[in-house]
Amino acid sequence: MARPEPFVVGFGDDAIADLRARLTRTRWPERETVDDWSQGVPLAYARELCRYWAEEYNFVAAQERLNTFPQYRCLIDGLAIHFVHVRSPHPDAVPLVLTHGWPGSFVEFLGAIDALANPPDPTDAFHVVVPSLPGFGFSERPSSPGWDLTRIALAWDTLARTLGYERYGVQGGDWGALLTAAQARHCGDHLLGIHVNMPVVPFDRIDTSDPTEEERDALERAAFHANWGRGYAAIQSTRPQTLGYGLTDSPAAQCAWILEKCWSWTDNAGDPAQALSRDQMLDNISVYWFTGTAASSARLYWEGLRNADAEPIDVPTGVSVFPREIIPASRSWAESRYHDLRHYRRLDRGGHFAAWEQPELFVDEVRTFFRTVR
Repeated sequence: MARPEPFVVGFGDDAIADLRARLTRTRWPERETVDDWSQGVPLAYARELCRYWAEEYNFVAAQERLNTFPQYRCLIDGLAIHFVHVRSPHPDAVPLVLTHGWPGSFVEFLGAIDALANPPDPTDAFHVVVPSLPGFGFSERPSSPGWDLTRIALAWDTLARTLGYERYGVQGGDWGALLTAAQARHCGDHLLGIHVNMPVVPFDRIDTSDPTEEERDALERAAFHANWGRGYAAIQSTRPQTLGYGLTDSPAAQCAWILEKCWSWTDNAGDPAQALSRDQMLDNISVYWFTGTAASSARLYWEGLRNADAEPIDVPTGVSVFPREIIPASRSWAESRYHDLRHYRRLDRGGHFAAWEQPELFVDEVRTFFRTVR
């Protein structure tokens, strides 16, 4: 096992100049024929954010934000994995591996890491590890098939033990939530517990014949997502390579592809900037653009959706449901899969990107759950 090597994020002056030139040369489509976001990102919104990216976004400050915490790369199972690693000054801290999803990155957790590692009460402290999924951001891109959720779960276990953590906790949303399930199934003996902010519950295994009011809302949102929100997943799980040509060549396309999810999956009243600032969104979009990982990140859908299981989980679990989650789950639904549910709470604000949108609430939820297993 290779030793972790320090890593520093750097975009490069030539790459920044190329980005600005490409944005200037963007060939824009005509505007949408509706007065809302129902056909996708409105032309005026996309043009203004791309203008800001090219003309006002501070790339030096962005790189400083991305380098706030120590980062490394480590060769695991033949692939160089990028990760943030912050050891708490408190010796009894619990090791915690946080996993992002798509279209996120380690950027999602930047507002939560310090609070997790340096809490007011030392008994709440964590040693924090935030890996970048294979093919995402600064992790190496797989050159052959096979990097599914099981393989990533085993790689994360190897990473934790390489860092000296034989017992640790895991947390995730989006792909990170699916990965926690794979970790529970394949590495459960090493886990103190799992926390998810997107409980994954199979509807074909729960009783929906007499739903509560919150469950009716969840079923309606699931139906809406199936009809109007899954186009990205259908493309990325079947033709990620074809999609990658446009997103890798056009920063405006890459920006819009991610921006649409910042609108539809966050807790906002019509403008994604109500949930995430322009700089926050562009920090994450810039990671995708400068690493050229549109196709490789989409490929996880090709690898993972077919193999994601929905088997029961017996590892101690905490579930936090934020109100604008894509498909929220009731406590009874969560209990149908997570058999040792130690903590369940529905929050009053926040969406799919919990740590990114509401870092204080997110940190409080993680602390509260892991108090039950420390």
